[in-house]
Amino acid sequence: MNRHDLALIGFGGVNRALADLIRSRGDELAEELGLALRVVAITDLRLGSLVQDEGIDLDAVFALGADDTFAAWPGGAADPRNAEVIRETSADIVVEATFTNPLDGEPGVSHVRLALEAGKSVTTTNKGPVALAGTELNAVAAAHGVHFAYEGSVVSGTPVLRFAASTLQGLRIDAVRGILNGTSNYVLGQMEAGMDLATAVAEAQTLGYAEADPSADIEGSDVRLKVVILANEVLGARITPADVTCTGITGLAPADIADAAARGLRFKLIGSAERRADGSIDARVEPMALPLTHPLAGISGPTNAVSFDTDLLGTVTVSGPGAGRVETAYALLSDIIEIDARVARTAEAKR
Repeated sequence: MNRHDLALIGFGGVNRALADLIRSRGDELAEELGLALRVVAITDLRLGSLVQDEGIDLDAVFALGADDTFAAWPGGAADPRNAEVIRETSADIVVEATFTNPLDGEPGVSHVRLALEAGKSVTTTNKGPVALAGTELNAVAAAHGVHFAYEGSVVSGTPVLRFAASTLQGLRIDAVRGILNGTSNYVLGQMEAGMDLATAVAEAQTLGYAEADPSADIEGSDVRLKVVILANEVLGARITPADVTCTGITGLAPADIADAAARGLRFKLIGSAERRADGSIDARVEPMALPLTHPLAGISGPTNAVSFDTDLLGTVTVSGPGAGRVETAYALLSDIIEIDARVARTAEAKR
């Protein structure tokens, strides 16, 4: 049985959900997949850092009180020490889940690069490192014989990147477009029901769909980063956020949405990337009034969906949850399973 040791960099909702998944279903996963997972390092802004090469007792971690830290634990410290832990941990996979600045991708970019250069594979759900430095980081991974996986960076636990790369093999994909932000999609649905923007956003915040600062969601910058990832991964582009024109939903009034509905149309915030005839990429984020027969028009609430325009099958659409701690933790787990499969293939090729 294969075993992977994990370093969890950041212990917020997503990595906590992954740790809980390993704690509750570890034996089942080992039996089903032939893959044992062990957490050997954790860093957290509040808890500090903990490194135990023999494996961390996750039950004890989850039993910590609100004022407890790792300071008194063997291998523990009161501060997170992210860089030190990444360099020195015995983990073979680093799970990077810290907050990332969408403008420069930090500290995520530095964390991922450091881990790859140290010969450790990385999985992350952070959009910043993938959208802003994905080409560089994939090259670093290849140079050090390790792997960089980021399925959850676009649609959380819904595996659109792996779906395009594996299930749609043999097809030419000419365009990809989708509803890539559940918050804005929920807000638009409430506006269609008669709410104004501010009230709909406030309700989304109450329900946990929107952050205290919802600007990245409703102004489109969150979708912009996801469009970059989709264009580069699915269409083989090499674009940056500066190449994506971006208009959010703040300019839409209830009257605009009501007028569209009267004409049999429904507004959605669409992120898209399309290959032009000359091979260049047209990438944009914009509210679009779609006919109700469009595959994306019926996607409601905080759900996300991605449509692929293909040469042989026409439009293929995948939908699923675009957020949620458990759903995003599944994306990390799916990356770990994929990394394990890549490691096995590499080992087999060397025999």
